Amino acid sequence: MDKELNEIKERIASGDIDGGILLLKQYIERFPESHDAYFIWGNACRRKEDWQGALNAYQVAIDINPESPARLAYDAIQEVLAFYNKDMFNQ
Repeated sequence: MDKELNEIKERIASGDIDGGILLLKQYIERFPESHDAYFIWGNACRRKEDWQGALNAYQVAIDINPESPARLAYDAIQEVLAFYNKDMFNQ
């Protein structure tokens, strides 16, 4: 992972998720085959509880690199969403 991606990752970790996502979009325009960037984007979406955004970003990372750690993250979200039952909380 390069220095710019590390800085974006740190920005997201410090709480500026939206700013980090904006920088990731700009980074991806220049490096569209960066599975690391999509993985970080998925993690940022997950922190915002944007599950669909996270799944989409992870899927692109997996498409670029099937060995990406995004595979585990994607599968974990799928398991959580499959288990989650909204009706259980409305009783």
